[in-house]
Amino acid sequence: MTPDARVPDEDFSSLFSFLPIGAYRSSPEGRMLRSNPALVALNGYSSEAEHLASVKDIALEWYVDPRRRDEFKRLLERDGFVRGFVSEIRRHKTGERIWINENAHVVRDAARRILFYEGTVEDITERIQAQEALVQSEERLRQITAQVPGLVFVVYVRRDGGREYRYVSPGVRDIYGFGPEDLMRDPELIARYRHPDDVHLLRQDLQAIGQGPVDLGGEFRIVLPDGQIKWVFRRSCTVSSDEQGFLRVGVLLDVTDRKRVEAALHSNEALWKLALESAGDGVWDWNLKTGEEFLSRSIKRMFGYEDDELCNLAAELDSRTHPDDVEQMRADRQAHFEGRAPVYRNEHRVRCKDGRWKWVLSRGMVIGRDDDGQPLRMVGTHTDITEHKQAEAHQRALETQLRESQKMEAIGTLAGGVAHDFNNLLAAILGNLALAREDVGAHHPAQESLAEISRAAIRARQLVQQILTFSRRQTQEMQRQPLTPLVEEALGLMRSLLPAGFRLVTRLPATALPVLADATQMQQVLMNLCTNAWQAMEGRSGDITVALREVCLDASQALQLGELPSGAYACLSVADNGPGMDEETQRRIFEPFFTTKAPGAGTGLGLAVVHGIVKAHRGAIALHSRPGAGARFDVYLPLATGALPPEAQDAPPDAAAPTAAPVNPGKHVIYIDDYEAMVFLVGRLLRKQGYRASTFESGEAALEWLRAHPQDAVDLVVTDQNMPGLSGVEVARELRQLRPGLRVAIVSGHVNDRLIAEAAEAGVCDVMGKQDSMDALGDAIRAFLD
Repeated sequence: MTPDARVPDEDFSSLFSFLPIGAYRSSPEGRMLRSNPALVALNGYSSEAEHLASVKDIALEWYVDPRRRDEFKRLLERDGFVRGFVSEIRRHKTGERIWINENAHVVRDAARRILFYEGTVEDITERIQAQEALVQSEERLRQITAQVPGLVFVVYVRRDGGREYRYVSPGVRDIYGFGPEDLMRDPELIARYRHPDDVHLLRQDLQAIGQGPVDLGGEFRIVLPDGQIKWVFRRSCTVSSDEQGFLRVGVLLDVTDRKRVEAALHSNEALWKLALESAGDGVWDWNLKTGEEFLSRSIKRMFGYEDDELCNLAAELDSRTHPDDVEQMRADRQAHFEGRAPVYRNEHRVRCKDGRWKWVLSRGMVIGRDDDGQPLRMVGTHTDITEHKQAEAHQRALETQLRESQKMEAIGTLAGGVAHDFNNLLAAILGNLALAREDVGAHHPAQESLAEISRAAIRARQLVQQILTFSRRQTQEMQRQPLTPLVEEALGLMRSLLPAGFRLVTRLPATALPVLADATQMQQVLMNLCTNAWQAMEGRSGDITVALREVCLDASQALQLGELPSGAYACLSVADNGPGMDEETQRRIFEPFFTTKAPGAGTGLGLAVVHGIVKAHRGAIALHSRPGAGARFDVYLPLATGALPPEAQDAPPDAAAPTAAPVNPGKHVIYIDDYEAMVFLVGRLLRKQGYRASTFESGEAALEWLRAHPQDAVDLVVTDQNMPGLSGVEVARELRQLRPGLRVAIVSGHVNDRLIAEAAEAGVCDVMGKQDSMDALGDAIRAFLD
């Protein structure tokens, strides 16, 4: 029924003020007309007036997905009301994402025209998060229980005896032959498999459950369709209850084989022991009064002993138990002796004949007591679980490695973000330098100082590129280039990083030693090796020697280094006079995450990264060390054939080159960048070159200007990629809708394949890296306009 539009607004406000959840009145166009205190607080405001004044368009400003507003309106206008409309929104003032549940209706006038919407808003974020957590928990439960032998189940038992299975593990198929979905669909299916003589046990269990939370355990028989009879062990407990019933979890295990063994043991104890022996477990039989303990041949062989090499006394194995495990082993025994544990179960280590430690799972049970209840005889088994324990240790090591990897990934992400900001700063510095050198003239005394500033800024940009490489934002660039200058450049930085008390000794050749390499990665190799060298000194002072030479490897030497082709190589060596390494450390030195440092002092990734880079360059790395004699790493890189390309001149010219005039003066160029200094600088450059320039500090501002000036011609839009709000690609997508055919170019400090693909899909004409100079940017813009 459509609400009466004549209801006084005072009654509406009075009702809203006391509602514990948000309530509102809004126009169909998306403006907020009224909001109660709960809704005002939910959106982060202190008053209704502040809230109403801030909301311009509910669809764009509130809903994370603006299409939810369209669906909301569609349902309202179709049905006149909406119930349980769940959406993800942003708190209007803070932007924090939350989940809400809306109930609303349409208010119409006498002519059936829509006046406004009225509704309530409830914050259900915790409920949604709980649902997501439940889904994740159920998935983890599925993965875990899939590894558990037998059936793991979660069942809701109503007080009238009815059952509803909430979870059934795949192990049900191994016992009953049907799948989890069959039991979920028909909860009575499992009961129909009960052996007729054991049906009364099910009725007893249901009666016990109906009386309240209870733990149940026991064994029963089932009859399969083919007539086969199985024994099943069941244990279950109540985890929660309500007025309708109880939620229980439990496990069913196929113990048919064990029951058969037990039946055999009742008739012949020797046969019982033999059966356990054949199952792979060693059998022990302990006379608690005399201390004598029968140890089967399997137990003795388990620890490397022959039959006559180990006495049948309990003290024999106890004396070989690891000292750290003795206390818990005795405590577990005592708990069983006193009846606090139904069975004895303990894991401990036993020293073998050859000195190795072997993990065993010991299980047993007291089968004889005196009149006072004191245990007389205990029988059980030993199971070798060494491989299982090693697998657990390996799993823990993998988890530790994963945490280290995630930490390194986070550091790389942080480094990439910092490098992006530095790129913007350096672009502004280099751009203003170029303009300043042009302004002062070629022969001005300041030219020399400005040239030095330019050299330093370009060097800083190269360091930023190294940071981007570390954060994996730069692709590998293999180029034929001289290795000696690369080493010299890295050593220049290394000297400033070495702690006090260290001396860097260099032995570099006069020849260039051309190699096919990625310059940044080769410098990273040298930096990592030098860092590893001074860290190996463990706080003492010493010498680090870096040498570079040409070597010729014959077939035998090349094979020893890792099946390299024989021929000419550049050998880069980093040596220290530290404590050196033993053979075990040398064997594992290049393993990822292996480190000899204290926990938390190193990741164990430095030398692994070096090894990976050298292999990617088709080279090899060798280690020479012994305890007390320091260590030397030799990196072999194949020498490149052919002439080297001419070396790039990284120093700026002695005089500022005049800015070239545009081919098409008067062209209109729009430049977008969130960095204010770059906006000012590029705008100045474009106007100086004769272009008409419009500059903006956000994509939103540029789009707003273009919408407001539809008749204003624009020849080119150049936009930065990484900006708050709309990115460069997103701006291009909007421009394709707003002005089809308008040419757009994107500038980014870290161009990669993904960005290029996304830009092409958005209709971008080109993606270019941050320019080292304003002249380069001007040339690029001029090329686009040509």
